Order: sequence, then structure tokens, then C-alpha cells
Amino acid sequence: MSTVLSVNVGRVRTVGPVRSGIDKRPVDGPVAVAAPGPRGHGGSGLAGDDVWDLRHHGGDDQAVYVYAREDLDDWSADLGRPLASGSFGENLTTAGVDVSATVVGEQWQVGDDLLLEVSDPRIPCRTFADFLAERRWVRRFTERAAPGTYLRVLRPGPVRAGDPIRVVLRPDHGVTVRTAFRALTTAPQLLPLLGPATQLSAEVRDLVRRRVPVAMDADAADPEDPGPEDAGAGDTDAGADRATGRDAGVAVGDER
Repeated sequence: MSTVLSVNVGRVRTVGPVRSGIDKRPVDGPVAVAAPGPRGHGGSGLAGDDVWDLRHHGGDDQAVYVYAREDLDDWSADLGRPLASGSFGENLTTAGVDVSATVVGEQWQVGDDLLLEVSDPRIPCRTFADFLAERRWVRRFTERAAPGTYLRVLRPGPVRAGDPIRVVLRPDHGVTVRTAFRALTTAPQLLPLLGPATQLSAEVRDLVRRRVPVAMDADAADPEDPGPEDAGAGDTDAGADRATGRDAGVAVGDER
């Protein structure tokens, strides 16, 4: 059975050079979830969960961030250290869901009342790297292509650990979160495939229309990490380290 393993919320604190709500911790009891409002005004969809940078994070299309416990366990094995639920800044840690293989626009009923819709993949940024304290983290996370997903709230309701997750609608276009993530980062040649996925956010759909990959925050300077002049022109995975801006038209990362 697909379930919510953990519900995680966070308060703003300093992470590297910025303030961020990425540090999520599991909480007991039900948490109210509702659409927070448009980007720039609304933050997280979960009551008691902070978003610091409202210009770039939060809002209706990023109301809830979900990551699979199974993917956290894979990363834990790779990194050689335990990763608690919430370690990637996710609001919901799931069990029994291949989150990155979900279809954009898929609708989940969580518990008895809450209805969520898969929207955009999570794009990593330097705050995420600073929080994890892992070298080359943006590149490594991007290459794995297991980004987890944001969801919007279609019907408000409470969520608690142990709630079942039931897919009640799956669009037939077949565009998965993983495909959208790769198209937006390392494989822009896939961008035309995203056209039918109208449930992507308006910002991402604008990038798809213009055939422009998302601009991502680069990793912190690393003398062992090749810069753009050293990366092969045909190496699409190097794209994760070439762009450093925030202004490609879509929010990056997770300074929630």
C-alpha cells in the first residue's frame, strides 16, 4: 500500500549564506493542508511550515513537496550516512510510491479528504547543497534524476503519518516527473515532449514553449569540478553546472 510515512514541516533558519525553511522535521498528529495562494503571496500548503523566499518558492504550484523514502534510502547508502525523513526538505515522505515516475497531473487522494495534483519536478539549488553539506551535490542530484515532485492542493484536508495514498486520476499523456526533470535540466532535446502536460506550472510551460531549459544555481566553487570551459560540448549532464541565474522564468530549488 502507498502511504504517507512522515509529515515534515520547518521553521526558517540560516543555511549557508541565506535564510531558508528547508530544514523539515517530522511532526505528530494531523496537519492542515490547503492551497496557499499564488507565488509571491502564498507560502507552503502545510500549516506551520515556513517559506522564506516567497518570490521564488511556495505558492499554489509548489504547495507540497513529496519525496520517496525508498529514494532517501538509496541516497543514504551512497552517502554513507543516515537520512531522516525530511532530509531533502520534503513535506511528505512516502512509502510505496515511485514519486519520480508519477505522471504530471496525476491526482492523489491522501487520507479521507485531501486531494493533491502532481505539478513540477523539484530543481536543486545551492541552498540544498549547503544544507546537505555534500560536494557537487547539484550535479549529483541532477544526474540521478530522482527529483521528487511538487503538488498543488485541489481539495484541502488534514494529513498525518500513516494516511493511505490513492491515485484517483492519471492523465493519458504519459509525461512523468522524471521526464520533465530531465527535459528541464540535462536533456533539453526532450522539451517538446512536455507540451501535452498542461498541468505543469505556467512558468514551466513558458519554458517549454520557448524551448529553454531551467537556469540552475551552480554548485559552490570546487577546484576539482570542471568549469564550463573544461566540460565537453556534447556532455548534456554538464548543463547542471553551466547556468547560475534565477531568472529563466521558473523558480529553482528549495529555499522554502
